[in-house]
Amino acid sequence: MEVMESTRQQKVARQIQKDISDIFLKECSDTVAGAMVSVTRVRMSPDLGYAKAYLSIFPFDKNEEIMAKIERDNWKIRKALGTRIRFQLKALPELAFFLDDSLEYINNIDELLKKDNQ
Repeated sequence: MEVMESTRQQKVARQIQKDISDIFLKECSDTVAGAMVSVTRVRMSPDLGYAKAYLSIFPFDKNEEIMAKIERDNWKIRKALGTRIRFQLKALPELAFFLDDSLEYINNIDELLKKDNQ
């Protein structure tokens, strides 16, 4: 059963999603070098102390490599996030990154359909 997020959780999640996307683009470009990383969704815990960020990585064959680099640089990403949201939240949430493979799934289905039509 999925619990509805409060308006505050949703607002904080949207802000963190935007900020993490910007951090990947500007401050952690070395971490995601050679790949396009999109933050597809962020879920916040009710106390706003924990954020789950779901990432989509392209090209798909770099998923494991890029996720390992992101985990290694989690502290760097969290620090950059802290400078951006320090006046909006009392405490900086812990960050956890998960792979959102829905785009890869769609791409695989698309490839299968193309093969079927040939």
